Amino acid sequence: MSPELEKCPRSLLVCEKSNFLNEKSRHDIHVSKHNFNYKISVLVPECGILPANVSSVIHSFSPYYLVRDLPVYQLLEEPFLESLVKKGNFYALSYNTKIDEDNAIALLSSGQLILSLDKDTYEQLGLEGRPSLYNHKKAMRFVVTLDLTDKSLTPGTKRYQRVLSSLKDRLPLRYDFLFTKYNTGSDEDHTLNKLLSQYSYEEHKPAFSHHTLKNIPCPTLYPSDIQGKTLSCDPHHFLEWLGAVNLDISCENAADSFLSTYVCPEPQSSVSQALLCTVTGFISPENVFVLLQELRQYFDEPKFTPWISLTVHGFMDSPVSWGATEHGFLKSGENFYNFVCFKNQDYWLHMATGAQDGCPP
Repeated sequence: MSPELEKCPRSLLVCEKSNFLNEKSRHDIHVSKHNFNYKISVLVPECGILPANVSSVIHSFSPYYLVRDLPVYQLLEEPFLESLVKKGNFYALSYNTKIDEDNAIALLSSGQLILSLDKDTYEQLGLEGRPSLYNHKKAMRFVVTLDLTDKSLTPGTKRYQRVLSSLKDRLPLRYDFLFTKYNTGSDEDHTLNKLLSQYSYEEHKPAFSHHTLKNIPCPTLYPSDIQGKTLSCDPHHFLEWLGAVNLDISCENAADSFLSTYVCPEPQSSVSQALLCTVTGFISPENVFVLLQELRQYFDEPKFTPWISLTVHGFMDSPVSWGATEHGFLKSGENFYNFVCFKNQDYWLHMATGAQDGCPP
């Protein structure tokens, strides 16, 4: 094999250890900044039945909407802007747009509208932006960031009219969009429903599944040893093992197996059962945080398991990963984070991205 083909692209893994009760803990900030989540996985060793409280939280997740052929300028129309965008807790992401080939649009709960555009679209729109961080020798992709909460973009101002005219008249971009919101009031719901009624759309609830794994090898984890130097396994190996469990890949390297030679990392022990829960859809950070809080309370009563894992995956083709940090695809577009919650309220946080991403916060 060519040495060039053997080279793996750069990846980033940031590890953080703290305690949920520590007033300087940033777990809530990290969750809130990861705006666009499509999959959650929860693994509970030595557990065979889904706790009722966890099930209730998951089934209360906000619905999301797939809106067909929506003009981008609708996100800037005054009723929508004032009632939903500026009040926060609303998210929008262009659907089925590939970040390395197509134009991709994202609206953050902070009110920032991110447009990741190819060169031709960028030049036709005439909006101020910057070259993408992940261009090659020539700039072929540009990023336009509009803070819709800024006074200069208040409806009626010159800048607002210029931006609206670019998206409505100069180049009326239209895409399928995913929408979701969290705990909005009746006024916000009315505004959203009025917009949805003008277009073809589908309402969905996040899909939920769970099953029990039997007699599986499981890495040993100690709260004090996040780097895996003595008591715990290495964080890279732990995340690799989590991925194998989620994909139902055998970790035993059985002599008669022709499919997998993967082995659970050391140190390890065998657990009689483990519960694996998976949620997929368009999931808001607020819903993730409520679930994380509920998982913390799992240890309020004595349990056999020493830890619980929560993994949250971001959309591969989202224009951003954490906050407004630009996200690219390259080979896989990964951007995810993982919490390991321990009995004593200590936690590990792993934040991982691919080659075309800034360092997680």
